[in-house]
Amino acid sequence: MPTHQHNPLNTFFLFLGPALFFLIQWIEIAGLSEEGKAVLASTAWVAVWWITEAVELSVASLLPVVLFPLSGGLTLEQTTSSYGNPFIFLFLGGFIIGITIERWQLHKRIAYYIMQITGSGERRLLLGIMLATAFLSMWISNTATAMMMLPIGVAVTTHFESPKFGKSMMLGIAYAASVGGMATLIGTPPNVIFAGIVGELMDIEISFLDWMLFATPFSAILLMLTWVYLARGLKRSSETDINQLVEHPGPMSIAEKRTFLIFSITAVFWIIRTFVFGTWIPRLDDTIIAMLGALAMFGVPAGKGQGKLLNWNTAKQLPWDVLLIFGGGLAIAKGFSKTDLTDWVALQFGQLQLMPVIVTLIIVASINFLTEITSNTATASIMLPLLYALGMSMGLDTLPLLIGATLAASCAFMLPVATPPNAIVFSSGKITIRDMMRAGLFLNIISIALIFIFIRLFAHLIF
Repeated sequence: MPTHQHNPLNTFFLFLGPALFFLIQWIEIAGLSEEGKAVLASTAWVAVWWITEAVELSVASLLPVVLFPLSGGLTLEQTTSSYGNPFIFLFLGGFIIGITIERWQLHKRIAYYIMQITGSGERRLLLGIMLATAFLSMWISNTATAMMMLPIGVAVTTHFESPKFGKSMMLGIAYAASVGGMATLIGTPPNVIFAGIVGELMDIEISFLDWMLFATPFSAILLMLTWVYLARGLKRSSETDINQLVEHPGPMSIAEKRTFLIFSITAVFWIIRTFVFGTWIPRLDDTIIAMLGALAMFGVPAGKGQGKLLNWNTAKQLPWDVLLIFGGGLAIAKGFSKTDLTDWVALQFGQLQLMPVIVTLIIVASINFLTEITSNTATASIMLPLLYALGMSMGLDTLPLLIGATLAASCAFMLPVATPPNAIVFSSGKITIRDMMRAGLFLNIISIALIFIFIRLFAHLIF
């Protein structure tokens, strides 16, 4: 969720965070050590600031660096090591590759050829734009993808008189950016946070391929259901040539070819790493592959005296704030794992007497709707350690529960403020809040059902 304009409540929440911290530190909590209490108090402060956005998310993410060592929860070394977690560098590498793709306009070529394949009727154009958006969002941030695809979508809709087509196109771009991001580990922040937290709390490695095998089919099905819903009432065919709607990208430049080659090799290495390189190069992991791809972008010449494919001046535009939020979330997870806080929280949850299936469904639905008003990154960072404790206390199958919560955190379809892609397409003026809420409520319900089915049937087949 993008940062809000100044809200009178912000001052209240600004003080509520530290007030909760000192209150929890002061009161006696039976069965919880001083270290565990320090982590609980610090987590409460961070959670209030994250969920209410009393300060910018990245600022709140630095709180554990100060609070954990001072309150005795973790040492400074333990806390700061979370901000250098390998998964943060995996995402950093993905960001760098994505920025290079944007720099050489490779995204426009990808979108053009996908639309060439799907055709030029309203329904097919909508499908083409959504497929292109979802594919790009698998590798580039959802926000950047939506910003890149919006001008293409607007240009296409100007050739058609149907207001319904314009609305469907705008919603299709926003939703495809969110849905596509679920398909890969680097597609959206909650996925990387999940992999990091599962590694910290459960000592389970989630590889790039593992996540793709599970989440890409889920993402594809949800994307097609979204398209079917948005395409209702649109024309099936058109005599219009695709070149009249979208400008032909022209011949591929040397820089584009080299960027595409590095991107393709990196993606293939991520996918085949576990079963091809596992024996030959056991120390090679997804993070090293990401950084090799990123370093190649800085080292390979763009041709024709244009310098390298990427320079640091361009790379400085990276969303560093997202990496800090990862670090904050992983620090909190480490606080849970290194103290008795997980056991204590599990004991509190253990008093609940509910059927495991009902608990899972309630959690997926709650996070799905919670992320409409909170950042999906912050939601995942706070909720996943708590849900791990809940799963342990109630004897639930913990890994599928965490997977369901991670996917649900990316399913915010109802409000413009829910995700940056929603806000970006809303700014086009072609849709109203009512349009987004109507479509979004339907997709929220569909996504809850689909997540529940997938984690029940397929989670243990893959992980």
